[in-house]
Amino acid sequence: MPGREELPSTLERSSKKAQRTWIKAHDSAVEQYGEGRRAHRVAYSALKHAYEKVGDHWEEKEKGAKGPSDPRAATPRERPARSGEGVDENASKQHLYDMAKRMGIEGRSQMSKPELVDALRKENRSRTRQARER
Repeated sequence: MPGREELPSTLERSSKKAQRTWIKAHDSAVEQYGEGRRAHRVAYSALKHAYEKVGDHWEEKEKGAKGPSDPRAATPRERPARSGEGVDENASKQHLYDMAKRMGIEGRSQMSKPELVDALRKENRSRTRQARER
């Protein structure tokens, strides 16, 4: 099935450029590997090189911040790795703090970098769930 018809809801709320990135990677992966989870993983991995999840949608990373955002996006398929769920784990602590501030995460000033990443993941899941219920 073409990526345009399988577009995840978080990408439906994202820019056309983010949608094109996912669709192009998905369709290419379907040609190479066939339909299924692997095509979706490849598409998300490609997306995470240029975009990060912010709440219920994807936004382009800051200039100069391109590259894999988590271990899964940076690791070949044969080796299992954890997903950052769209949070750019390689971003600076300041960037993560600014994202937490923008999203209204309380207690952010006392958080370590890993705690900010976890708080952002949790907030992203919550906002995505809320958006799907609308």
